[in-house]
Amino acid sequence: MTRILVADDEASIRFVLREALEGAGHEVVEVADGNAARTALAERRFDLALLDIRMPGPSGLELLDELRARGGDVPPVVIMTAQNSFENAVEAMKRGAFDYLTKPFELPHVSALVEKVRQLRSLRGEVAELRRQIGDTFRAGEALVGRAPAMLELFKTIGRVAASDAAVLILGESGTGKEVVARAIHYHSRRHEGPFVAVNMTALPSELIEAELFGHERGAFTGAVEARTGRFREAQGGTLLLDEIGDLPLPLQAKLLRVLQERVVSPLGGRQAVPIDVRIIASTHRDLEELVHEKRFREDLYFRLNVVPVRIAPLRERKADIPLLVAHFVERFAQELGVPRRWPTESALERLQQRAWPGNVRELENAIKRALVLASGEVLTAEDIEQATAATRGGNASDWAEIARREIAEHFASGAEAGEDEAATGPYWSFVSRLERAVIREALVRSRGNQIQAARLLGINRNTLRKKIAELGIAAADGGSSDS
Repeated sequence: MTRILVADDEASIRFVLREALEGAGHEVVEVADGNAARTALAERRFDLALLDIRMPGPSGLELLDELRARGGDVPPVVIMTAQNSFENAVEAMKRGAFDYLTKPFELPHVSALVEKVRQLRSLRGEVAELRRQIGDTFRAGEALVGRAPAMLELFKTIGRVAASDAAVLILGESGTGKEVVARAIHYHSRRHEGPFVAVNMTALPSELIEAELFGHERGAFTGAVEARTGRFREAQGGTLLLDEIGDLPLPLQAKLLRVLQERVVSPLGGRQAVPIDVRIIASTHRDLEELVHEKRFREDLYFRLNVVPVRIAPLRERKADIPLLVAHFVERFAQELGVPRRWPTESALERLQQRAWPGNVRELENAIKRALVLASGEVLTAEDIEQATAATRGGNASDWAEIARREIAEHFASGAEAGEDEAATGPYWSFVSRLERAVIREALVRSRGNQIQAARLLGINRNTLRKKIAELGIAAADGGSSDS
């Protein structure tokens, strides 16, 4: 049940709202002026406040300012106004109103607002509960969010491995949050008071990786104008994350293995080995077993790192977590960017859950940030999501390549082969036709089924498009029925 405050000096407005809201099972407290509203808000907790923009005593906007200044757990505020003016709407939203209603209003609109508030409260509660379950010890602005079975297993694994100093190998596609998981392991371990140091192998030129990891003395090489301790010694007493370990060049793999075995580092140009006390966590989006088989990764180093493997599920395998992730990102970026908390409509959430998200959580995070900045309304609509994801619709090329590579490998592993007379139905043509179908469907959706516009988007003529629609069996439901 939702407790709602209705503050309006018109008895008829209060009566209509009370009858409608109580009839829907909500608790309603009604007052006739701003002073009574202020008292009610101070004495009781409300889930929603409907405040008239002009009434005796403090106005709805003044009460809104007071609530925001008070901070803490304040209810969403909807401003009611008899003047549907641009100034009123802008002023209400600028001061932090959840929404505004123009009199005379339609009761279904009021019901939709109450339902939106209920969903918002539910999402916030779920996010708070998840934070309570996994602890709030991550770096500011980062968190592990999810309640899908794969995520719950991940939380349990973090709890188990954090208690030891065993090496951990985190496996997951790009954008799944491998560094966040590594930080979670560190902050729940006995080393949590020590440093957490992360080094990405792909971000460093191969000729500088050794000096970056192990350190160097002054003059050890051209450009070494001063000594550097290196990442291993920077992480002394704490945790070192070797991110994207699968991209470490083979010559350096041998040196890294020696450091892990002997627990000492020798800086470039130095004469004395330095003991280290560091927990090692490695991560990669690559298949290290395949790299070992191809002789591109040392088997002994693989076994040294892969003491405890931890796999992070891609977002497409836990789409039920998308509403929770969206709620988390809305809260985070509204605070960071100073923009209103715009919550997605049901159709926007459906659009988000329909996407494949080849870039995983990182891609979703960027889409929500972009949508919050670009959206003009009080909520995030399906159109806002479409606009926010358009720039990255293809995702990262390496992510798509990895997905295609994995699917093709699974196909070949099944033992299926195409004979010479079946060449047109083999895996090559299967993947090409799937890509064509996806591209044409998207063009038809963006052109609302208008084949002339879709052909223009694709850079082909309409006859070619119509032929492809027929060949690929694209149905009318996909937007392929219009000749206009």
